[in-house]
Amino acid sequence: MNRNVPVNPSFYRYALTGIFLLLFFSAVHSQTSLRGSVERIKVHGKGLEGNLEGDSPDRDVSIYLPPSYKAESKRRYPVVYFLHGFTDNDAQWYGVTKHWINLPTVVDKVFSEGQLQEMIIVTPNACTRYRGSMYSNSATTGNWEDFVAKELVSYIDQHYHTIPKSTSRGLAGHSMGGYGSMRIGQKHPEIFSSLYLLSPCCLTPGNNRPVSPEAIAKLEAVKSPEDIEKADFGTQATFASAAAWSPNPTKPPFFADLPIENGQLQPTIAAKWAANAPLAMIDQYVTNLKQLTALAFDAGNRDQSIAASIKVLDQVLTSYKLPHTYEEYEGDHLNRIAERIEQKMLPFFSKNLLKR
Repeated sequence: MNRNVPVNPSFYRYALTGIFLLLFFSAVHSQTSLRGSVERIKVHGKGLEGNLEGDSPDRDVSIYLPPSYKAESKRRYPVVYFLHGFTDNDAQWYGVTKHWINLPTVVDKVFSEGQLQEMIIVTPNACTRYRGSMYSNSATTGNWEDFVAKELVSYIDQHYHTIPKSTSRGLAGHSMGGYGSMRIGQKHPEIFSSLYLLSPCCLTPGNNRPVSPEAIAKLEAVKSPEDIEKADFGTQATFASAAAWSPNPTKPPFFADLPIENGQLQPTIAAKWAANAPLAMIDQYVTNLKQLTALAFDAGNRDQSIAASIKVLDQVLTSYKLPHTYEEYEGDHLNRIAERIEQKMLPFFSKNLLKR
């Protein structure tokens, strides 16, 4: 005999509450499990030893390991080497200290959606005594170009689960880091196969040189390295550029030649600076650029000098029939970089870096 047994209405409430809590904690666990992790290590740069600025050759390096990295010990990953901008450092970009961007948060958001292949991201601390290495080889700053392209890559391949091939390595950066990515990338297609430049500075000859009387006066008021620490951005950038592009081991305390002396342009020094502009050397590296898997660059339209320079880069690459992606978007030097990394840079590398 069947009987209808009445059910207490509170049973339904408890059951529904239990189901809700189960779903909630499952979602939280899922989101947590899809977060990557960050390690901050030190890597010794043999080529940075004895630099005349006195910077340590033992450099901090921040490393983003994707969500599956620690659980899948046999899996190997593509690597993107990401270079920060002038006055920045790796700690700022990786959330160790407060900054205008938190790169791991941006990357976690992308990988949690499960649409892109996971990758390792590596950022060395290139903030020097003069606030930036320009990722160049110099007796004054040390051999930063070689450190990034050779020593750092070798170290990461030896200590992490990477795919140790150029086809699985990308190079990217913002501002000074974009400059470094183009400078290094066009010289080393055997190491990096894909390049993404975010608002790259210093592409064209002469765009870092002080020209106004006010800027020149500020430059000539600097008498010691300690004065540089208190100087404005433009003055700091001039000294950093001089240390990287016109080093002079016989000229303390800065060990560099400035392009302006006693208010007058120094043509020989200006020529050295011009020779370090990627657009000045690009014709010599066309064969290398043709070996790349992919090349992309962008800038905000309110970042006027940089937007103008990447337009020239687009024209040069087009004249050589070199495939590339170029975009000028609505924005300035900083305000949409996180969005560009999320929506453009990471999908670019996910598409172009090989997974095996």
